[in-house]
Amino acid sequence: MSLRNLALIFAVLATSISLSCRTNLLGGGDAPVEAPPPQPPAPVSVDGVRTSYADIVERTSPAVVRIESDIKTRGGQTLQFPFGDDDMFRGMPGQPQQRPQLQRGIGSGVIVSADGTILTNNHVVEGADRITVQMSNDKTFEAKIVGADKPSDLAVLKIEAQNMPFLTLGNSDSVRVGDIVLAIGNPLGIGQTVTAGIISAKGRRTGLSDGTSFEDFLQTDAPINRGNSGGALVNLSGELIGINSQILSPGGATGGNIGIGFSIPSNMAKTVMEQLLKDGRVHRGQLGIWVQNITDDTAKALDLKDTAGVLVSDVNKGSAADRAGLKRGDIITAINGEKIEDSNVFRNKVAGTAPGSEIRLTVSRDGSTQEITARLDEFDVDAASRNPATDDSGQPQAEKESGRLGLSLQPVTPEVARQLKLNSNDGLVITDIDPTGPAAEAGLSRGDVILEINKQAVASADDVRSAIDKAGARPLLMLVVRQGRTIYLTVRPS
Repeated sequence: MSLRNLALIFAVLATSISLSCRTNLLGGGDAPVEAPPPQPPAPVSVDGVRTSYADIVERTSPAVVRIESDIKTRGGQTLQFPFGDDDMFRGMPGQPQQRPQLQRGIGSGVIVSADGTILTNNHVVEGADRITVQMSNDKTFEAKIVGADKPSDLAVLKIEAQNMPFLTLGNSDSVRVGDIVLAIGNPLGIGQTVTAGIISAKGRRTGLSDGTSFEDFLQTDAPINRGNSGGALVNLSGELIGINSQILSPGGATGGNIGIGFSIPSNMAKTVMEQLLKDGRVHRGQLGIWVQNITDDTAKALDLKDTAGVLVSDVNKGSAADRAGLKRGDIITAINGEKIEDSNVFRNKVAGTAPGSEIRLTVSRDGSTQEITARLDEFDVDAASRNPATDDSGQPQAEKESGRLGLSLQPVTPEVARQLKLNSNDGLVITDIDPTGPAAEAGLSRGDVILEINKQAVASADDVRSAIDKAGARPLLMLVVRQGRTIYLTVRPS
């Protein structure tokens, strides 16, 4: 054999041994190189158009949990919840239905921190004696309430766990109407469910709660049903932009989804959560006034050029607003230099400012503009709660108004004032109303008390007729007391 052939044989053998070592075929040498960890699936698209949200769901759904709230009832008392029977509160099997001893509420929650901090709705856990959190992998934990805030309908829970999957809170202010969103929760107790839709509107106020709540909802048509309360509304970046909270349905509390759902925006949730985590309660600023939007008719009645700003309908005595010099009839056009067009936005901005802070208000009064500085008090939920009057009967004979408003009026006597819980005997109480008349169309109701018409006090039906004659073709601006609150309403006489 030639030296050349021998060298070739040795070269082939060396290559075979090297390959065997690299692939560990001979059982020795270095261990095989581990494969890289699996990466999240990429968005599925065809011709640049997304055809699946599976990648988002895989990232976000493990952080959305099922919440069970066990509530012991005593003496068969019926539980009352601020948003009705939203989360399927029902007696446990084996208990007498007419006198339940244990009720279980089923809702949803969102883990927002790796240490097991969970955001949910207050009404999901309110009054609970025991709270159980179930993960998407069926693992369960007992949860404790860190803090709850009824005015925002938010609560913060904590489970004893570490390295939990969680969602990052996005910036809800940057959300646009038309953005695609996913709603994740546990509707009707059937298990975790994902639905898709868009942001239908922003800054919504539903009015389903009492007058002490603060609402700034994101509205979505992503299907939401009972049991979704406290669940996640996420954007296509997988960020938490809302906590699902309410629905509107023709069936009321027992109705199902019709594409009108509401989520608490993440920026509000973040502010509330941070304060609850810090000291267990939320501190809100309070000015001590009632404000309302300015309609076209209100602007005409007040001889305003436009509907900019909000109208002050009442000022609480001794409040921050009273001390600052605000008056009924003032029009607030800006707060800290930012224009104001909506009364709910104004209220939320005041509440979002720390008590003791100073705010600067731009106020229009009698045609002139001035700057007023007010130092805020702290919002008191209990003091803000008012008991509505339910009885408006009185002794004197009702006086018929001329008929152009469709009202029957009666002077406010001491007896009527007690029944309606009024602070004075001023004005005229509505004892009857034509449901097809101008007053009813404007929103006036039986039991309302008319204090002023076009800024003139009224004490008799003649005063009302005189005000109508003076107004001519202009709408009437009425100052009305309703269930302890003073508001302005505009009426166009027939």
